[in-house]
Amino acid sequence: MKETMKKILEFRDERGWKPYHTPENLAKSISIEAAELLECFQWNHEFDPIHVNEELADVLIYCLQMVDVLGVDAKQIIFEKLEKNAVKYPVQK
Repeated sequence: MKETMKKILEFRDERGWKPYHTPENLAKSISIEAAELLECFQWNHEFDPIHVNEELADVLIYCLQMVDVLGVDAKQIIFEKLEKNAVKYPVQK
């Protein structure tokens, strides 16, 4: 994960985009890219796997940038959410 974050942040910094990557802007970008991912499946069950992978990568890149900007640990918040969901959605359901 560290190598991935390093590559993402280098890409951002080389272009001078850091000032624009506020939590608000990143949240908007995540939503926009998620909509573009959804668009891949808009009219039928057939999809272009290359296009889906590209849009999914965009969502993940913005999410990881949000993790960086907020200063949170991705693994920790994922595990915490999984624990919370385990209570909300027990295996018996």
